[in-house]
Amino acid sequence: MSRQNFNERFMLSHTILDQIYIDGESLKRYLELLKVLVRRNLKVRYRGSFLGVYWSLLNPLMMTVVYTAIFGATFAEYYDNSTLNYILAAFTGLVVTNFYNASTSQALSSIVGNGSLLNKIKLPLSVFPTSMIAANSFQFLVGTLPLLSIITLLTSHNILNILGLLLITLDLGLVCMGIGFFVSTLYIYFRDLPYFYEIVCFMVWISSPVFYPADIVPDNIKTILLLNPLTSIIEALRELSLSGSFPSTLTLGRAFLSGFLAMSLGWFFFQSQKDNMMDLV
Repeated sequence: MSRQNFNERFMLSHTILDQIYIDGESLKRYLELLKVLVRRNLKVRYRGSFLGVYWSLLNPLMMTVVYTAIFGATFAEYYDNSTLNYILAAFTGLVVTNFYNASTSQALSSIVGNGSLLNKIKLPLSVFPTSMIAANSFQFLVGTLPLLSIITLLTSHNILNILGLLLITLDLGLVCMGIGFFVSTLYIYFRDLPYFYEIVCFMVWISSPVFYPADIVPDNIKTILLLNPLTSIIEALRELSLSGSFPSTLTLGRAFLSGFLAMSLGWFFFQSQKDNMMDLV
């Protein structure tokens, strides 16, 4: 090898190492900023609150009682004629849809809501919707997931099902992250979006098998329900926590695909509009 080629390769390797170092420092600063924003979101949200993050668990518990009182006797036959199983089924559906509605609705206004800060300090725009999803994920991990883990352990007696809960939680987080990137970008252009998104959240909720079993849905409608990214996540969660068996490969594949597609499409749309967003915030 000639000295010139050696020097060129040496300089190239140093350039690559310097870029890795710069990227590592940027990631470190991004994570530190994310930590600060998540902590701020939680403090503002639950300042002076007695239950704190556990308020996020109270809503699905109360709605589960309402659904059981109204629909329990009718739909219990689809859950081995067990009202308890219907209670658990309704609860698992509610925690998924509540997480989706809360996290994506908060992510929607996260960039515009911090416009005054962005006009003073140069910050990565993506950290704001990410912080909203992360704050709600922390609530879920602290408040809801322990209860789901206890239920799952009692029904399955298998530690692998507990690990499966973490996988489904990750899929749910990816779906919400992708939708969060998408709606937070759209809101910069369309300030009426929150009113329309309330309708979207209702459509997502009614098309998810929350208070009704998926078996009662006609086959021609069931195909449409599968387009809802939360449907496969709810079904996988119920298989883990109710049946005691590990979800089928098809169910897990659909849940993973929902998370991957939502995250990929949302991130791609966000990146495609990033250069134009600061002028409109």
